[in-house]
Amino acid sequence: MEDLIIARRLRVPIDSAGDETSEWGQAAARQLDAALLSVGFACSPALLDRLARLPGAQVIDLGVRVLAAVRRLVGDHVEHNAYFVDFPRNVPDTLEFWAGLLCEAMLDPVAAARLQPGVLNLLTLPRYGGYQHTYADLLAAHAELVPLAKDRVTVLELGGSLRDEARELYLSLAGSEVPLAAEDLAALRELAAFCSEDQPERVPVRENRAVVNEVRLAAGRPLLVDTVTDVLRLAALCSGGDVTLATPTRLRSFRRAERRVLLAALDTVPAAKHGDVLRHREQWKRLGERLHPHEYPQFPRAAQVFEVARGVREASSFDSRVEAALAAGRTEEAVSLLEHTPGALLRRLDHLMRAGGGSAVLEAAEKAAAHASGRVLLSLREHLQNRLALVDRVFTNRYGRAWTAADTRAPLKEDALNRVLAILDEEIGRRLPDPGELIVDPAVLDVALPLSGKAVAPGLGMLPRGSLSPVEGELLRFFVHWRQREQRTDYDLSALMLDADYDNPAHISWTSYANDFATYSGDLTEAPDGASEFIDVRLSRATKPIIIPQVDIYAGERFDEAAEAFFGYMTRDAAQEGRPFEPRTVRMKSDLRGSGRIALPLVFLRGDDDAWRAKWLHLYASGHPSFNQVEGNRVTTSLLVRSIVERDYLRVGYLADLLRARSSASTGGHVTYIGLEAPADLPDGARIYTPATLHELIPA
Repeated sequence: MEDLIIARRLRVPIDSAGDETSEWGQAAARQLDAALLSVGFACSPALLDRLARLPGAQVIDLGVRVLAAVRRLVGDHVEHNAYFVDFPRNVPDTLEFWAGLLCEAMLDPVAAARLQPGVLNLLTLPRYGGYQHTYADLLAAHAELVPLAKDRVTVLELGGSLRDEARELYLSLAGSEVPLAAEDLAALRELAAFCSEDQPERVPVRENRAVVNEVRLAAGRPLLVDTVTDVLRLAALCSGGDVTLATPTRLRSFRRAERRVLLAALDTVPAAKHGDVLRHREQWKRLGERLHPHEYPQFPRAAQVFEVARGVREASSFDSRVEAALAAGRTEEAVSLLEHTPGALLRRLDHLMRAGGGSAVLEAAEKAAAHASGRVLLSLREHLQNRLALVDRVFTNRYGRAWTAADTRAPLKEDALNRVLAILDEEIGRRLPDPGELIVDPAVLDVALPLSGKAVAPGLGMLPRGSLSPVEGELLRFFVHWRQREQRTDYDLSALMLDADYDNPAHISWTSYANDFATYSGDLTEAPDGASEFIDVRLSRATKPIIIPQVDIYAGERFDEAAEAFFGYMTRDAAQEGRPFEPRTVRMKSDLRGSGRIALPLVFLRGDDDAWRAKWLHLYASGHPSFNQVEGNRVTTSLLVRSIVERDYLRVGYLADLLRARSSASTGGHVTYIGLEAPADLPDGARIYTPATLHELIPA
């Protein structure tokens, strides 16, 4: 729980407070601060002061845990060795390297005997694909890091007690208006059990509601349910299955008390919503076998749910009725059906406007906007502001898998489009709170609003898809580290480089070690104890303005099957010495996951001002079951990246403008701060939004 608080909030929870400063406590606090600085972290003044008031032994114990947590966060908990011991110096030419390995094999009688006539598999040559030196050898070959003021220093703040910090994080995640990443959903489940006595006022996201309901079910309390699917999600979660219901779950048996609570919740759902059963009919049949609804005659509507699943009782889903009306050209009928579900109407607004609904559709949209969720309003705003652009459509699922398609939809009338945008702006602005005195860090204005967090794995420096962030430094170095679980696993770090028209591709990978401005650290083909690969880019020399890092699965386990897999990048000055991996120069690091075989975390772009920026992708391409290479997926990759880069994402700057319009700053009023990290001089009681809490900016 302590690790979770530190990683998610960069706060150190401390339960007890010493009465007075002790010399031992002061010394231990200074030692911890120095150790943290070596990995790019530092204690805030308030945290240092509190640590100095604790017994020295307690500071040391806490410091060991804090240091371990931040090292994991930045990726410094493993040894990052490189194939070429002097990387980025003395990396051989690609052909020279392969020719050398082949000569060695031919001169070695044992290795030469293994070579088959007429067949040459370069990857099976002796000494290829594994480390030829120890990590100690690597350290001896590199000078110590030359510290610079531009190196990253992330400040750890003083937290409250562990229970208070856990409660605050729990209520923030449970009340999130946007779906959470899989890691955050798992964290929410942990927190819900830890904070079982604390109940959020509202839980708008269905998956989050299932997590909260799991605790309520264990306590025998009534469930938070307004659709039948809420009960099925809970049953899947309690059975150790997929709460999203994307994959079927083998449901467990439930105790009589649990069956009574589940059936009582089902009985509260109106019969008009029983059509939702048809989406997961087989799962409902299996659940009926576990709940025995015939034993509980006091819940007649619950029994009807399972009759629908078995086909004994007819029920048509709401979506099917809407689709039938639209397919028959009865737009007015579809609108009248959708008027009772504002969120569904706004999600279909583009279709309704193209179907010729005219002013009736706009009037219905205006009424629906007053009742739909803030996330739906913002998602529609982002969608509509992109309708005038002639770019391919990009589709992503909950796992980050992405694909593109040409936009063949009929254009929307500009006057109608502008009217809807005005309606949305007015309604979104109305829901925002009065920020009082609003302070906004300019660096956060280009961060995309987190309208969905599912594809974003938590980590250091992570931002939502579509966000732009500056890249400072002359040297860019990105890296991947993985450790296989059961079978030989070969990941390949590569970079696709394109011109401003997304054409004339060049690449860096195990088949092309270097060009005039980029260098590859060498190919590792298995990782029983972990393996790291790096690509070094001299940005000032780069002849291509688009650089797309990617991680290809050449063989072995998927990202979510490996024991460990993460990606990140560092920036340095050109003359700055140090090891291939230096934690205090790491700007971003996060786990790799998902079922795709090609990971596309972000893209680096050079603007007209010659400044470099990163745009966050969080994409996974399907790829092939094995042997994925950057050369084979460059068309798909360029199409996906272009769709993201050219899309106009709704950013923090949009909400900041609306908040300024509502601001009623006055002497002694409250303060709202929005930025990448909070400054130390904010007044007590200030409302702070950083990337970790940006989801709280989304209005209800």
